[in-house]
Amino acid sequence: MSTSWPTGRVAAADLAARFGTETAELAGRALRTGDPLADAVVAEIRSGGREVRARLDLGIRHGLASLDDPPPAVAALLSSAESLPAGTDPALLDSGARPTFTSPTPVHTLSLSAGALLRTYVSPSIAVLLGTTGRLVEGAERRLTDTGRWLLSATLPGGLRPGGPGYIATLQVRMLHAHMRELARTRGYDEAVHGVAINQIDLARTWLDFTLVSMRAEETIGFGLTPAEVGEVYAYWHVLAHQLGIDPELVGGVTGHAAAERLDALVTAVTGPLAPESRRLAAAQVDAIAALLVESLRLPRPAGRVLLQVLGRRFHGPATGDALGLRRCAPLDAGIGAAAHVIRWRRARMRRDPDALEAARVRNVAATRALLADDADGPALFQSHRPDTPDPVHR
Repeated sequence: MSTSWPTGRVAAADLAARFGTETAELAGRALRTGDPLADAVVAEIRSGGREVRARLDLGIRHGLASLDDPPPAVAALLSSAESLPAGTDPALLDSGARPTFTSPTPVHTLSLSAGALLRTYVSPSIAVLLGTTGRLVEGAERRLTDTGRWLLSATLPGGLRPGGPGYIATLQVRMLHAHMRELARTRGYDEAVHGVAINQIDLARTWLDFTLVSMRAEETIGFGLTPAEVGEVYAYWHVLAHQLGIDPELVGGVTGHAAAERLDALVTAVTGPLAPESRRLAAAQVDAIAALLVESLRLPRPAGRVLLQVLGRRFHGPATGDALGLRRCAPLDAGIGAAAHVIRWRRARMRRDPDALEAARVRNVAATRALLADDADGPALFQSHRPDTPDPVHR
């Protein structure tokens, strides 16, 4: 852990003046901290080699109890990951992120690509890290598809139970972050400027991208959730935060959008100005998802690129849209607004029949499982919605 305040972030005194000394100190610790449990495993792999890596993989897939005399850091990581955050209802693992499945998978495709991941790249430290490690543009499509598979498997009912597909994928993401932190230190990433690579502020920001930003994005196109459903989604994502190694001091008090917005204000304040790499990342992101939408939404690539840029501006606002180089298209934006109005009306009508809402959710869960099962045929999150699982809004 670094001990100095990163020079590329907002000054500590300015942060304290706005949020208070205690909160500024929390942010400072978060900027200088990666993921101690996962980072210790990387150090153990570095010294123990292939054997430690193999035992880690076995433990992730079959549990800590499957290992005889496990390496200490591996044991500590798995012991933590197999537990639940204090006060968590174990039934959450069986229900998954239940409210999100009232919307069909293509909706999440749009909120992931034009919403969560575009916002993630506004972070200069993340943009610079990807540039430093050679994954800035070349890995855009792979990041999208890998993130899509992880998101689907992690939010399905039962997905986060130890040994389940979502649990395995989440621990693999966590270890990827730890390996990236180590790689960054060998590639000239400047921690004195940005803080530790993939630090706790970056992790909390990404967590907010998949919760607050994604839910808000889907709401703008008509697929909003009720306050109770929003609370249920945040409760589930607390389990994901725990398994991803995110400090509960940062996200533990977030139970709804209001608290999430307060945390987001802190994270945004400490993030720092856009890096030059951010616009390149945004362009690569738009190009990659536009290519994937050619098949899933039957959109020509140029039309898909315009749609994603307009959605990005709608999701993040004109200032961020301008900063990331996202183009305007007033007629398309107006059309999206009109469609969202119709979708809200249809969803409101469906909500008056709880059985219909539950039936739609069950169909979408089944469709998601089918997409993951067919993953060998292509990137799951970007495949066409199956004709035998209709959009619940148009049932």
